Order: sequence, then C-alpha cells, then structure tokens
Amino acid sequence: MVTGLLPSYALLHPSARFGWQEFSVHWSTAVGLAALQSVYEWRIRAHRAGAASAEEVAGPSPLRRASFTAGLLVMFLTLNGPLHDLSDYYLFSAHMVQHLILALIVPPLLLAGVPGWMMRPALDAPWVRAFADRVTGARPAFLIFNVTVAVWHLPPMYNMAMAYHPVHIAQHLLFLVTSTIMWWPLLSPLPELPRLPYPGQMLYCFLMTIPMSLVAVYVTMADHVLYPAYSAAPRVWGLTPLADQQLGGLIMWVPGGLFFVLVASVVFFKWSATGADDRSGAQAEGTR
Repeated sequence: MVTGLLPSYALLHPSARFGWQEFSVHWSTAVGLAALQSVYEWRIRAHRAGAASAEEVAGPSPLRRASFTAGLLVMFLTLNGPLHDLSDYYLFSAHMVQHLILALIVPPLLLAGVPGWMMRPALDAPWVRAFADRVTGARPAFLIFNVTVAVWHLPPMYNMAMAYHPVHIAQHLLFLVTSTIMWWPLLSPLPELPRLPYPGQMLYCFLMTIPMSLVAVYVTMADHVLYPAYSAAPRVWGLTPLADQQLGGLIMWVPGGLFFVLVASVVFFKWSATGADDRSGAQAEGTR
C-alpha cells in the first residue's frame, strides 16, 4: 500500500551507484538564493545612499556580510549536490544531516548577517509588528520550532513529504522559517524584539535539547522502518533501512543536542566576559 505512494524513487534512481563527484542543481533554489543576495546588496546600497553619517555609509561590516553570504552558500550546498541526492533518494540519515544544517547552521548565519536597520522597515506595518511580537518571544519560538519538527517526523507527514515533491519543499521552507524564529531569542538584531538575557539564553539552549531528543529517541528505538521510502531506495554503504533509520535518529539526538550545549557554553563565556568588564569598570571608577 505504501509503495504506491512512492513510484518516482525507483524510476529516478534504479541503481545503487552514488558518486560524490555528481552535483545536481535545482535551479529554483539557485535563482531564489541569488535573488536573496541581490536584495541584500540592494538594501545596503539604498541605505548608503540615504546615510546621514560616515558610520551609516559604511553599512554592515565585512564579517556581517560574509556571514549572510555564507548562510546562502551553505543552504545552496545543502539543497543541491551530493547531500541532496543522498537525502532524497538513498539515506534517511543523510536527510537528518540536511535537516540539522537547515535548522542549526543556516539561520544563525543569516541572522548574524542582517543588521537591524535592514529589517526595521517591515515593522512599520502593524500586522507585521503584531505577528513578530507574538512569535519571537522565547516561549512561542520554542513551541513553534519543536512542534514543527515533531509533526514533520510523524510517519504520515514524513512519508507524504517523500512521496510528493511540493510537500517536501514546504517541509524544508517550514524548517527554515521556524528555525529562524527559534534562533531569534538568541540572535535578534532588533532591540524592539529583544534577545533573552544571558542566563535566559542558557536555559533556553538547555531546554531546546529535550524535545529534539524525544523525537530522536522515538526514531532510534523504533523496531521497524517508519519511513518506507528508504526501504524502496537503493542500498548504499551497506546500511540496511533499519540501521540507516537508527543512525539518522542518533544524528538528530547526539550532534543536535550537543550543538545547543556548545551554544550555551559560548553564551556563558560571553556572560562571564560582560561581568568581568563591568567589574573592571567599577574598579576604575573607584580609583578616581
């Protein structure tokens, strides 16, 4: 019954041969990412043209611009080429790597690359401001992202995405949007929609490890294949469908959890450095 949903996979990849040297490109992603880069550069030029000071003329720093471009490049390499082919046609575990990159690597690079003034005009629309106020707080951001991840990994939803390409595109777009919302309390560039204070950021990162771990445990501990598209797929690297599924769950569980531990550690050291700067300033004031 399930195989009837998945006729295209056997037709597209009838053999088990996979090569890292093959680089397929989906031109819709290439055009879309190029358009985003063009809009980014256009906004910088427009900002410089209307700048009132030398600081404003300078625009974003080279590091900030490099971060935005790197985010788009990582997205391109994730949605095209060997990783895309492995994810769509061969291995569930590769698909988990793809999802982690789209959720944990791309959004922070993009957010770090966009200055607040570039986003601020959008808040002039009352409905945009009201929506942003509702979704960028820590609690709604936490829920929106984790519910999205959990729902898309339920077998009916995941199998639908594997069977119908438009649904698969919608899945990836939702991951990108909701993960950007998830990162907002940590990396917001707008004081109007502020970041959490450092202690709150550390707690937020700790709590983020829990829902993803629960989804990963569900996938890893299943005693049968949850996503039949990969049972029908050609076998590569000697992985059985169940072993591939278990590996994918472990990838979500361990690297996904450790990533937030690493972020919390960075936040802790930033908090410590801020405290040290405050103490140094207080001591300097006391010596005057």
